[in-house]
Formats: sequence, structure tokens, C-alpha cells
Amino acid sequence: MRFGTIAIVGRSNVGKSTFLNRVLGEPLAIVSPLPQTTRDNVLGVVHREGVQLAFLDTPGVHTPRSELGRRMNASALDAARTADVVLFMTDISALTPPKKAQKEKSVQELDQELFANVPKDAVVVLAVNKVDALRDKSKLLPALIAYQELRNFAALIPISVKADDGVERVLAALAEALPEGGIGFDEDTLTDRPTSFFVREYIREQVLLAMRGEIPHAVAVSIDEFAEGPKASSIKATIHVEKVGQRKILIGTGGLQIKHIRVGSQARIAELLGHKVHLELFVRVTPQWKSMPRQLAELGYDAPVGLAKVAAAKKPTRSKNKKRSAPRAK
Repeated sequence: MRFGTIAIVGRSNVGKSTFLNRVLGEPLAIVSPLPQTTRDNVLGVVHREGVQLAFLDTPGVHTPRSELGRRMNASALDAARTADVVLFMTDISALTPPKKAQKEKSVQELDQELFANVPKDAVVVLAVNKVDALRDKSKLLPALIAYQELRNFAALIPISVKADDGVERVLAALAEALPEGGIGFDEDTLTDRPTSFFVREYIREQVLLAMRGEIPHAVAVSIDEFAEGPKASSIKATIHVEKVGQRKILIGTGGLQIKHIRVGSQARIAELLGHKVHLELFVRVTPQWKSMPRQLAELGYDAPVGLAKVAAAKKPTRSKNKKRSAPRAK
């Protein structure tokens, strides 16, 4: 039997959360086209014959502009340092040569900086995602060779998570790299996060999908009331923004925008809980919450917790009589 912890690390929008959802077989982690969608480390446990893989989806490492951004980066790098194996994900944008007049760092430089933060003795599997979108496949092999020269990878695999191409090869490589030992989680464990965490995340996901510009990154969600029953649940939640203008846009003319977000969130949460949900949303201006440690803690963005600590913690289980459920804690 093999068991171990695997930190999924990489830049924003390379497909880390999409990969986790693919291997779990259900949409646990939220996804959107916007960068920095993932803000917290999210544990997802994959059970296969003879192996148990405890994945930790981490925030995309980026240039932080707030205390929230710094905490997100710290969470990802802390996971990379404490995991048994690191799954480093990049994508085909790394194959594009930097422009001569480009002021910001190239994708290759950003990946190299990330590699520098991964311990030299760490076991690393490299996955290059979105190869289905690469028109000139002749560019792939030289790029893989260039990456191979950066460090000694346990495996280097081109994949397309969207097309489900190469995902099983990645799982096989990770399983082979994990240490032998007893299982770390009960067989029906999906995640260690409480249901209330995913309620917050699924509301924020609908904001990400509905809005553009600065608003999605200025949003946090808190749960005010969660009354869960056997056949229906009643939830009251507050969406926090930083400015009065953001609140007006989020609510929309005649409340149409917030209604759209509520309906989408309600459907997503109902799928999670397996029964009807009545959701009420409120929008509140909480100035500069992203840069205030106390506000961040109140909104659930605590200091980073390493993957090794997660694996050693109490292991709640998924409900056996509901297809898409998370641990029931509030």
C-alpha cells in the first residue's frame, strides 16, 4: 500500500483546480477563467487500488498586492515544502518566447523562480498542461528538454486536463513516487473541509463567473446563518466588497445581478447537499479587508497550514448516502 501527500503547485490559471476535480471525479474545487480563483489550500483524497493520494490544491503563485495575496503565496509554498511529492503544473504559455519590449517577467522566468522555492531534495513530477491547444507540436519536445535541465524530475508529462489526456499517466507517476505505508484517510474521505467552507466558495465562484474587472478579487463571503435539515437547508450569507461602487455593480439594476448570483449559488449548493436550499445574500462594504489581518482571519483566511499538518489532523468522512457531499461541520 502506498500513501502520501501531494501539493499541486504552479502559477495561476495553469489548471490545478481543474486537475483536482478531474481526478476526484466531481467538481469539488471552484474554477473560473480569472486568475487567483483559488485562495485556500483544498484537500482532495483520491482512492485507487493499492494507493491513496492526498492532493492539496494550492493558490496560484503570483505577484502579491495585498496581505491576502501574500498569504495565498505562503500557503502554496508551505505546501510544497511539507508534501511527500510536488506536482508542479505549468502550461503551454511557457513555450512562448518573451517579447523584447516585455517589462514583466516571462512565464519561463516565473516558473524558474517557483522551482527555486521548491526544496532541492523534493520529489517533483512536472505536468505541462493544455497541450491540446498547441498548434505547432514541434515546440513541445524542446521545451520539455529545457525544463528537464532545470532539475531532476521524477517524471515529466505533457497533458490536457480538459481533454482527459495524460491525467492517468500523471496519477501513475505520482503513485510510484509515494512512500509505502498504511492509508492516511478512511476509504470514504473526500476532503477535510467543512460544508460551510464550500458554501462560501460556491457563492464566490458565481461572483467570479458573473463579474469582471476588479470586483471578483475584491469579494469575500461569510456565512451568517446555516440551518440544515434532512430535506432542506436555509442559508444566509454576506458578500463583502471593498468599495461602495463595487456594491452597486454587484447588486445590479433592480437587484438583477445579485439575483443571478443567488440562483446560481443556490443550485450549486443544492447539488452539494443533495436537497433543496433557500439562500439569502447580502452585500456589505468592508473597506480594505484584503490588507487587514484581523478582517482576513474573520473571513476565514488564516495563516497557512502545511499539507503534512493536514494529513495528521482528524479525518472527517464523506456521507455515504449522498453523491456529492462534504464533511458536515459548520
